[in-house]
Amino acid sequence: MGSEKQGFIWLSGLLFLNILALSTAEVLYYEFFLQESQFTKLCSTKSILTVNGSFPGPEIRVRRGDTVFVNVHNQGNHAVSLKWEGVKDSIDGSNELIQPGRNFTYEIELEDEIGTLWWHATSAWAAATVHGAFVILPAANEDYPFPAPTSDQTIILGEWFREELTEANQTIAPGSADAYTINGHPGETYGCSNDTTYEMQVDYEGLYLVRVINAIANETMVFGVASHSFTIVGQSGDYSRRSFTNSLTLAPAQVVDVLLCANQNVGHYYITARPSSGAHITNGILRYTTTSSL
Repeated sequence: MGSEKQGFIWLSGLLFLNILALSTAEVLYYEFFLQESQFTKLCSTKSILTVNGSFPGPEIRVRRGDTVFVNVHNQGNHAVSLKWEGVKDSIDGSNELIQPGRNFTYEIELEDEIGTLWWHATSAWAAATVHGAFVILPAANEDYPFPAPTSDQTIILGEWFREELTEANQTIAPGSADAYTINGHPGETYGCSNDTTYEMQVDYEGLYLVRVINAIANETMVFGVASHSFTIVGQSGDYSRRSFTNSLTLAPAQVVDVLLCANQNVGHYYITARPSSGAHITNGILRYTTTSSL
């Protein structure tokens, strides 16, 4: 009887928390404009399909239980549809093909999803440049089930092709990438002085929630930060049992949330991402901006 009573109290408390979360839920609106934009990487310039002119695309940031409307205006040259990876329910028109010059509004009703998901174009050729993070924070009256981070940072592992990704080859997945990127930056390893390097700034002894997304269609990626370790706290829109690792191995489309403690000597450290095949390693920089107050 005692255990049954405790179970009832636990379930009642969980139900109460869910009711509180729903009572504070909001309705949010985003405007996405699909458009051709010029980008220079690997010492050459080409036109790519983007959302709101950025690569990767804009981040959606909401709270658990919110409802999200995303109005997508197709100002590009080809029909496109979007997919919302990891969202369980209520995706109106997930197979809707948005023709050039038209728009479509997706309705996304979040329930118990929490942590990091992502969105992308459904065709492989467009998904190489049309993708972004979908961050779901705890509800206003909820806390993280782990130490509260100083701040959070999203890292999207992407790929870059010298060839034009056009309607002519949209039915097949692109081949091997010419470069890999961290938040759109190829880094220093490809021999082009114009290529930019992603930089993450941290304060000494700060605790950072890092959301890592593998947006690469056909490569398992290995991700790490020199001299730093990770505590895994979530995967693909849910919390997970905490575990510890020095690097992450992410399958295509996988998302992992980790805690990183900036507890090393003040300086800068390489962030690395490479396919499991070992080719085309790319890098970023983790840079300490302050020293300990001690």
